[in-house]
Amino acid sequence: MSFLFNRSSRPRSPSDLAKTTKDLLTRLWESPGSQKIEEDIAKQLSQMKIITQGTPEIDSTPALVRSLFESVIREDLLFLLARSIRKLPFEARKDTQAIVTHILRFKPTESSGDPPAVHYIVHHRPEVIIELCRGFEDNHSALACASILKEAVKFEVIAAIILYNEPMDSQSAMRLQQLNVDVPQSGDGIFWKFFDWIDKGSFEVSADAFNIFRDLLTRHKTMVARYLATNFDLFFSKYHKVLVQSDSYVTKRQSIKLLGEILLDRANYNVMTAYVDSGEHLKLCMTLLRDDRKMVQYEGFHVFKEECAQVFVANPNKSVAVQRILINNRDRLLKFLPKFLEDRTEDDQFTDEKAFLVRQIELLPNEPVEPACSLGYLQFWDWITAPPTSLLGESLLARRLDACGESKPVSCRGATFAKLFFSALDLKLATAPAGPLLHSPVSIAVTN
Repeated sequence: MSFLFNRSSRPRSPSDLAKTTKDLLTRLWESPGSQKIEEDIAKQLSQMKIITQGTPEIDSTPALVRSLFESVIREDLLFLLARSIRKLPFEARKDTQAIVTHILRFKPTESSGDPPAVHYIVHHRPEVIIELCRGFEDNHSALACASILKEAVKFEVIAAIILYNEPMDSQSAMRLQQLNVDVPQSGDGIFWKFFDWIDKGSFEVSADAFNIFRDLLTRHKTMVARYLATNFDLFFSKYHKVLVQSDSYVTKRQSIKLLGEILLDRANYNVMTAYVDSGEHLKLCMTLLRDDRKMVQYEGFHVFKEECAQVFVANPNKSVAVQRILINNRDRLLKFLPKFLEDRTEDDQFTDEKAFLVRQIELLPNEPVEPACSLGYLQFWDWITAPPTSLLGESLLARRLDACGESKPVSCRGATFAKLFFSALDLKLATAPAGPLLHSPVSIAVTN
């Protein structure tokens, strides 16, 4: 194992490597740009990577990896590497990425629960994660930091550190035990900086930051649903202003798509119902339909249709403001929607969904209906019992069942379809017809 020997042929232990690297990183901050120090750091990191990964000629042994892990923790090297990664040369950054990622995954055979490095970071050194996030401030370190963070945020406790981080009086970051998930965020923590990194960063930085941003908002569903509910106004205000209305086509499109994913996730049902209750949100979605770029229009349509589906079908407490916007714009929408993206002739689902929206807009009352009225359900019943039926109904039902955690196969029409639909919403039908499709509306009573 010649890589572990220095010029005097004395074996280089993992402890020696960690101590030497710590000293060199400290000197790098004192003498920035020193080529000699950078080269020496690169050599140490190269040897550490061989310990963690091995080579075709040299096997990586669990004992050496464990010794390296313990030495890295003892010398606080995770934090020093996270803070210094932007100052390292290219190959050293790649080696740092490999080493830190491996240490995050390292788990002794006798241990249970999260890997020891995750436990250490969460309870003793959350600054490691904050410094890795700050790597997006530099084009050189963004890719390496994103790769490490992608592995780190697989753990809910790490994602919580990022989401709930708030500025502290000292240089230390908030510990897990200091987090209060029911207190709204100030908007000054590290998570909120992702918005600007995505919108204002270079193409590479923006892409890397968005990937982590998306993971944070979609991976740990229960935690994120609570986070979004607590920080609803701040989050969606910033999301719309900075991302959905971004001047960058890529940022705008992928942000609208992610917005649709968030709203459609069953874990975010309460967030979604609050979202569609806002007239301002509906106006924004309608504006996206008129964007000059077709893919922005298409992604915007998916959010718009979900808002409308909730208003028309699944929300007995529908917002008067939202209804009024749709009623006031009924004629414009009925003129606009039939020609909207009409070149998507091979997309049957899109065609069905568009037809459904047109039909429901036609059925809008002349004046908004006060909350707690079942008119939306009656309209939906009218639609599914009047021929011709559409595959859209089955598509909507399948998604509603999925949103309620059901797994029933859907292949139905008419009254059976309606019964399944209301069942999926956890509502009771006091009266409902059975048998073949009816050609006229049916009066039904729906009670909670």
